Amino acid sequence: MNAEPTLRLFLALWPDDDTRATLLARQQAQTWPATARLTRGDDLHLTLHFLGQVPQTLLPALKQALPAPCAPVALTLDRVEVWPNGVAVLLPDATPPALLALHRQLGDTLTQLGLLLESRPYQPHVTLARRARGLIPQAVLPLRWTAQHYVLVHSDHGYHPLQHYGRHQR
Repeated sequence: MNAEPTLRLFLALWPDDDTRATLLARQQAQTWPATARLTRGDDLHLTLHFLGQVPQTLLPALKQALPAPCAPVALTLDRVEVWPNGVAVLLPDATPPALLALHRQLGDTLTQLGLLLESRPYQPHVTLARRARGLIPQAVLPLRWTAQHYVLVHSDHGYHPLQHYGRHQR
């Protein structure tokens, strides 16, 4: 008996070209250990919800259920740290209420569709690199990012945006 095909999905704030270039500059400002695996520029994002393996048959309902309007989310990313698992991240100085509201709204929609939410507390971040143990984080200039949209993304040998919600600008 064949298992139902699934897609590995997540929801994320997806940077516009200028923000992506600034994120790359913050990434390149670090002196990375030889073991570090840097996140590709095209893959830099801020995760809202990681959905994991979702039945492919649920994709049309998911795309339709996600709220299309998205209030702008302004945040300031201003510090680099390395988590105990070796992931190097760029973090906001504080989590803005608009980001928490969007996270909660999307979580409610996902729950209504019967999808399970992560149990870990939400920690907004942009992953700069993996296997980065040994990095001594350098101070970075604050990056002010006003996200106008979020994206449903398929993760399969890279990240592939499936649908944009809100005002998308390239």
